[in-house]
Amino acid sequence: MTVVTKQSIKAEIQENSDNVIALRRHFHQYPEASLKEFETIKRIKEELEKLAIPYEAVGETGALATITGKKGTGKTILLRADIDALELEDATGKNYQSKNPGLNHACGHDGHAAALLGAAKVLKNHEEDFSGSIKLAFQPAEEIGAGACQFVEGGFVENVDQVFGIHLDSSIPVGKLVATKGATNASCDIFKIEVEGLSSHVAQPNVGRDAVLAAASIVVELQKIAAREVSPLDPVVVGIGVLDAGTRYNIVANHARIEGTVRAFSHETRAFVLKRVEEISEQVAEAHRTKIASFHIHDAAGPLINDDTATELAQEVAAEIVGRDNVVTDHIKSLGADDFADFLLKAPGVYGRVGTRNLDNLDTQYGHHHEKFDIDEAGLALATEFHVCYALTYLKSLE
Repeated sequence: MTVVTKQSIKAEIQENSDNVIALRRHFHQYPEASLKEFETIKRIKEELEKLAIPYEAVGETGALATITGKKGTGKTILLRADIDALELEDATGKNYQSKNPGLNHACGHDGHAAALLGAAKVLKNHEEDFSGSIKLAFQPAEEIGAGACQFVEGGFVENVDQVFGIHLDSSIPVGKLVATKGATNASCDIFKIEVEGLSSHVAQPNVGRDAVLAAASIVVELQKIAAREVSPLDPVVVGIGVLDAGTRYNIVANHARIEGTVRAFSHETRAFVLKRVEEISEQVAEAHRTKIASFHIHDAAGPLINDDTATELAQEVAAEIVGRDNVVTDHIKSLGADDFADFLLKAPGVYGRVGTRNLDNLDTQYGHHHEKFDIDEAGLALATEFHVCYALTYLKSLE
């Protein structure tokens, strides 16, 4: 019987590391916006075909590949990588800088796709050594919260026993891996409120119904939800990014538009706050003799809550890869969202992080979504190894 060891896996990954880096640089040069990742997924499919790994399309720009273990039936684990880029200029100045104007892989998804392809090669090489199945989800549109739902709503996560994902992180030194129990990322809901008033001359405000004043009052009152209706120990954000109203300085506005977001770390708090946003908007509008013409919420992502048992396994796997002293088990929560949360609603799992910050290289220290964001590419081999070792350990095929 073949014995797969951690040392042999590490050696395989190092042998293929240059190829993973080359893939990452290719994806970085040709970034594509959410739901427009046509060339990206084409290249991913080409790589899967080279490895003789079957896949099926998910939506127009996603794919789900499957590696079936030859040792018999068993559990199924899904590994996920998001593949979309951002509408942002690339100012890295590197020889692999974006060739698509106004688009940039400034969040590390180029590395996510490359690392999972690297993992696919290793896992395919060992299909004789494990039982069960390993699914590889190459997911579009994470940045707009419209990709994971394609896998979930399309039934592609049914009968999956465990899910695993990683995110490269420029705030964490390269050589460190993160696996933290519980809520690690907040939910993201985007709300749009249309306030309807009645026009009049500003010299006769009593004749009109001022949508500007009503909308401004709604904005102020919504801030009191976090301040007075939610426990201070339960972090919540109700943020307003858009308040648009009026057509001319001397006309009482008959319409106003508000756009904002709610962020929360639990399903219960999220539901409560969204309910209060709608109730307060209705009540304030009525108090101003205006009305809410429409109220819409876009569910971009739920709170991302890691399963305790899965996280403990990830911590043990990470310790074997980088040493226990380099495993971060209490990483600070982020109010930034990630729709990997959708997968976690279907199956227990964990979302880890891989450090890509080189303390001696300023180029790797810019925050995500910055036009100069870049990574220490040594983190790619660790991301690949985290995927491979977690999957094989979960399937009880790694010694």
